[in-house]
Amino acid sequence: MTATYRNPVLNADWSDPDVIRVGDDFYLTASTFTKVPGLPILHSRDLVGWTIIGHAVTSGYADVRPGCGVWAPSLRHHDGRFWIFYGDPDVGICQVSAADPRGPWTAPHVVKPGSGLIDPCPLWDEDGQAYLVHGWAKSRAGINNRLTLHRMAPDASKVLDEGTLVIDADLLPGYRTLEGPKLYKHDGVYWIFAPAGGVEQGWQSVFRAESIFGPYEDRIVLEQGGTDVNGPHQGGWVDTRSGEHWFMHFQDRGPYGRVVHLQPMAWEDGWPVMGDKGEPVAEAALPVLGGVPGEPATSDDFAGPALGLQWSWQADPDPSWWELSHGTLRLTCVPGPEDLRDRGAVLGQRLPGAPCLVTTTLTLSGEGRAGLVVLGFTYAYVGLASTSDGPVLVCGDAEPVPVDGPVTGEAIFEAFTVDIERRSPWTSKGRGQ
Repeated sequence: MTATYRNPVLNADWSDPDVIRVGDDFYLTASTFTKVPGLPILHSRDLVGWTIIGHAVTSGYADVRPGCGVWAPSLRHHDGRFWIFYGDPDVGICQVSAADPRGPWTAPHVVKPGSGLIDPCPLWDEDGQAYLVHGWAKSRAGINNRLTLHRMAPDASKVLDEGTLVIDADLLPGYRTLEGPKLYKHDGVYWIFAPAGGVEQGWQSVFRAESIFGPYEDRIVLEQGGTDVNGPHQGGWVDTRSGEHWFMHFQDRGPYGRVVHLQPMAWEDGWPVMGDKGEPVAEAALPVLGGVPGEPATSDDFAGPALGLQWSWQADPDPSWWELSHGTLRLTCVPGPEDLRDRGAVLGQRLPGAPCLVTTTLTLSGEGRAGLVVLGFTYAYVGLASTSDGPVLVCGDAEPVPVDGPVTGEAIFEAFTVDIERRSPWTSKGRGQ
């Protein structure tokens, strides 16, 4: 009987995934925006079971800045090092690298400064020349729907020219919001895999050319069709040691975030064919037999010397915010804005891609308020608050954050949750809210 898997293979908000293979190991990273730590590194032996093994960025902003920070990374392995390129739309294109994917990683280095530069991807060619392609965020640059290519220093320290517009999707019938390019070379042909049409209703296209600077011809290779997988969008192509080809991408599920699907891929007549004749599959044969089953951790018994790798903060944390002691997580009630969306001292996890049960034990000591929250454009919480008569159970919610214009891929949905399946003591101490 053939062993199979079912999509999504990562059923949580792992936005904008990219994936590579090094030997028998697969590695994946994803967008983290202003979460700290950022750029998680996931490991797999079969493209289906994944575990978190580290983070490539350990610091961020001192305050909460929704929609800023780390956008749509690309992950590569070159010259014995792992490289991640990402766009910070308010800073420019940045890169970090490491000899070991578990770290340590170098500090972020700006390869190309500028506003609205997003979704970068490098390519080191056989002749030693390096290149960098990127997209544009209209919210910062005033333009989008086009891809720019640079010659890049081989050490990824800087770009070497002003850039060439290699794809102007305004000239392509029906195209809108072309973004998220991934640059490859296959059988002597240059390829740019890039989604278009928006994260909710878009599709996945590929572009090919004999010269890296074009001209490129395009083809849509994955779209919803008759399936329930809307907007199959933005990801990475990877092969196995045995020569099979696969494509990982996300599906936008609104308030549940962007879950990750795995599609079989084959090359036919010089073009990639994804899924079932260009439509996403719900189930397929396992890419690699004998892999290591696993999924990113959610539960935490707080018995370790540090927080589990599944946890992150909304901004750079202060060490005084938390403490682990004898299987208990103690969180300080930190003074701050009434609106939880403006607080850095919120500890959370990626939102699960389906309804889930959250269980924990909470004790409130002293003055303050603590509890569980699902936090995004809007939020709802339940917890304890101190009163003159002692702690009382409280709950509440908040109105959505106003968004100018339609909600698109640039109106980033930021979701946080505390998702704990095993009961663990959680004690809050100190003063303030």
